[in-house]
Amino acid sequence: MQAIHVLNGPNLNLLGTREPQIYGSETLADIETRLVAKAKALGLTLECRQSNHEGDLVDWIQEAGRADAGVILNAGAYTHTSVALRDAISGSGAHVIEVHLSNVHARESFRHRSLISPVARGVILGFGSLSYDLAVDALVALAAKKKS
Repeated sequence: MQAIHVLNGPNLNLLGTREPQIYGSETLADIETRLVAKAKALGLTLECRQSNHEGDLVDWIQEAGRADAGVILNAGAYTHTSVALRDAISGSGAHVIEVHLSNVHARESFRHRSLISPVARGVILGFGSLSYDLAVDALVALAAKKKS
């Protein structure tokens, strides 16, 4: 794995202003800047994308699967509803870490069910923006384990 794709779903473009008591005050740009620097220090490239459109996320997951890139996916509300994202992950063979800023299990019951978790390599949630950093670390560790 030489590259990591950070894919963010609906409403994550509003980070920093959307319910900061739940999602924190950092913007998506703040998080991406920090992750790019972290990846560069590890000798990796990092591509960040956000869309409010499900089909864009499906296309990007398939692209990452073809490139054998790691994927950090915060699918937002699509986590709980999107069979299309689940099928893109399982069909493309993408190596996905599912990420959430908040602890979804401490929130509304409709957020407790993820269609992505069963096809993801792992799930990191509840650590705010640190969840993304932990996902980078997890993908690096998985790639090192695969090499050995």
